[in-house]
Amino acid sequence: MSEHQKTLKIVTNLDRPAVEARLAGVRNAAQAAGLADLAALLAGFEGAPREQIAERVAKAQKWLASKSGHGDLKAQLDLLELNLPNLS
Repeated sequence: MSEHQKTLKIVTNLDRPAVEARLAGVRNAAQAAGLADLAALLAGFEGAPREQIAERVAKAQKWLASKSGHGDLKAQLDLLELNLPNLS
């Protein structure tokens, strides 16, 4: 394993502010990586109902599945998917 690889700690108790903060982080990372389409999928989710956020996360995961690399973004979206039931 490369020293540059990171391990994602699986956290399943994130509340809405934490989920939204991480989702914004994924959006910002996508924008910085030149993935404007992905960043657009994750724009304007703040305060949205859980179902809408879940739909955007699923679309973003599907979009990333067709791209090589970006494992860090995929992992973050997977983590967020695990925490979607915590949104109220």
